[in-house]
Amino acid sequence: MTIAGSDSGGGAGIQADLKTFAALGVHGMTAVTSITAQNTVAVTAVQDVDPEVVRAQIEAVAEDIGVDAAKTGMLHTSGIIEAVAGEVERYGFPVVVDPVMIAKSGAVLLRREATEALVSRLLPLAAVVTPNAMEAGAISGAEVVTLEDGKRAAERIADLGPGAGVIKGGHITQREGEAVDILLHRGEFILLGAERHETTTTHGTGCSFSSAIAAELAKGRSIPDAVRAAKDFVNRAIRYGLRIGRGHGPLNPMANLYNEAERYRVLESIMDAVRLLEERPEVRALVPEVRMNVGMALPYASRTEDVAAVEGRIAGMRRGVRAVGCPAFGASRHVARTILAVMAHDPERRAGMNIRYSEEVIGVCVDMGLAVSFYDRGEEPPEVKGREGMSTTWGARRAVERAGGVPDIIYHLGDVGKEPMITLLGRTAVEVAERAAEIARKLA
Repeated sequence: MTIAGSDSGGGAGIQADLKTFAALGVHGMTAVTSITAQNTVAVTAVQDVDPEVVRAQIEAVAEDIGVDAAKTGMLHTSGIIEAVAGEVERYGFPVVVDPVMIAKSGAVLLRREATEALVSRLLPLAAVVTPNAMEAGAISGAEVVTLEDGKRAAERIADLGPGAGVIKGGHITQREGEAVDILLHRGEFILLGAERHETTTTHGTGCSFSSAIAAELAKGRSIPDAVRAAKDFVNRAIRYGLRIGRGHGPLNPMANLYNEAERYRVLESIMDAVRLLEERPEVRALVPEVRMNVGMALPYASRTEDVAAVEGRIAGMRRGVRAVGCPAFGASRHVARTILAVMAHDPERRAGMNIRYSEEVIGVCVDMGLAVSFYDRGEEPPEVKGREGMSTTWGARRAVERAGGVPDIIYHLGDVGKEPMITLLGRTAVEVAERAAEIARKLA
């Protein structure tokens, strides 16, 4: 259950919570505490719900359906806080408290008496409390700037009675390129780091984080495991946030669900692509020494494990080609990294396939009207060459920059111990396989 305010812009509050619950496979229920008029730029109006109506919403759900876990968000008045605390005490379900006290901008969202009620009445009942740095400072009475500040604040908050505290690290000075949350659970500190994304699609982050923790608790996970899962979930939702409106766009809790929904379709496309290639004997002429592979990424792929390809690659036989293994996620590194690099520029280009390089093949591609670009491995910076797997990513980015957009074909002329190679790019595995078959037919 989410006990929170409504966001008319759909990016935060109960709207974000329900999307998060759905994406994580639990049934979401609501007790609406306030109705807000807001968008990506500002909150323009607030109408609080009568505390007795808030109480009645919780009671109606708890008496009939039951509540495995809940989270609280916007509790705008001391009366609403008292009503919620009373129901939590009455039914005893675990509750994750997101103390919506201070906005990212630093604006104060709660009056003093409401803040006092939140700290004295609700925090002692919380299984987990999830303040940002400013809220942690307000609750603990000490400014939170560094990780050490955050640890001290977490200890002071723990003295107020919650089972665990997570100090969110978005506004804490820490390791470059990372956002590190501080979890204090049973006297032990656990630091949870994740990639920091330079983006404005962060509206609703705190709401989705706390609701993801509640969803995982409802499924029976321990607090540390629930917080870790929520951290990973929200990080991906921020990475693939929705660039809408004139201000801070919402994160995208559904990105995780869309990925899961696409897994079979991606594998099916690769299986169809393999069948197509195996039926065309002329494709044998395109197989490089390292064999070929065809891969396709999930729509919100962020790592090679989100890209499916053929295990063992596709080998050249005397009369055509044969897949060595079955399609599987994480089966490719080189093709997968090229696809991921290209998707950063065009999310629709989710598929790729490597084939043998020759000037004749490039000529056929040009005659077909395909956009061709390349990169020179001799220009590769030492810091890139020294890192495993970075060459392919760097090269794809260079080829995109050279073309001024994502081309249909990327090639390189090799390097010491590296075979020259062409990569075909497209929207699906079947599309790139059809293109390869057409190139092979014209080459023949």
